[in-house]
Amino acid sequence: MIIVPMKFLIVEDDFVCRRVLQKLVSRYGDCDVAINGKEAIEAYELANKENEPYDTILLDICMPKIDGLKVLKRIRQEEKKSKNGEQAAANIIMTTAKDDSKHIMDAYYSGGASGYLTKPISSSHLEAELKKLNILPGNN
Repeated sequence: MIIVPMKFLIVEDDFVCRRVLQKLVSRYGDCDVAINGKEAIEAYELANKENEPYDTILLDICMPKIDGLKVLKRIRQEEKKSKNGEQAAANIIMTTAKDDSKHIMDAYYSGGASGYLTKPISSSHLEAELKKLNILPGNN
């Protein structure tokens, strides 16, 4: 099976979680990291400016400076504006330690999240989510 390299952005303020996610997704492609919402927006904008957009963004909900839900909404707004929708939308998987229905509803219905994972994130849960979103080949 051939896996086409992907480009990931991990947005996570916790060092250990960031390293774990980076290790898990680095086998599937290039992986950049941001430690807060402000850096996430800057990384997203720079990648698009360089015509190398992210395929998948793993975005923590609770972060300093700008929280993940605001980042999610900002990215979705930018995608709608850019090139009249010619650019494919990134898969944005929200991550959080909170198993809270309000956060889930906000991420999906208000923000347009592609998926949702609750920490701690295991390799099998991440891989299942990537397959479900057709980011990785596999059974859906």
